[in-house]
Amino acid sequence: MIPENLRYHKEHEWVRVEGYHAVIGISDHAQEALGDIVFFQLPRVGAKVSVGQEIGEVESTKATSSLYTPISGTVSKVNELLNGRPELANKDPYGEGWVAVIEMADPAEVNNLMDAKAYEAFLKAESK
Repeated sequence: MIPENLRYHKEHEWVRVEGYHAVIGISDHAQEALGDIVFFQLPRVGAKVSVGQEIGEVESTKATSSLYTPISGTVSKVNELLNGRPELANKDPYGEGWVAVIEMADPAEVNNLMDAKAYEAFLKAESK
């Protein structure tokens, strides 16, 4: 499942642009690879972040993985629901399982991310 309306980062985070804000989360591919998610270390609201920077962690029954930001800016909101219900990222990675909202420093950075077709090709190449 790779929604067409999103952009994707090579570390398997997605971005949905809403005005000057970017909603980010982990892709369906990422949540599937991780297995049952049991914990999120969410970024701090107000933190200034740069593309590719580690902003938190996601822990599953299989592994702990870093969360990276695909966009530069300031964290304006985090999904507090994930503190008590981290499995939302497994059940609905593109909806209720979102991770954070970033007020974009440079909206043009979105153009550097993969569209759905490019991300699908990236996943196929990565699995070889």
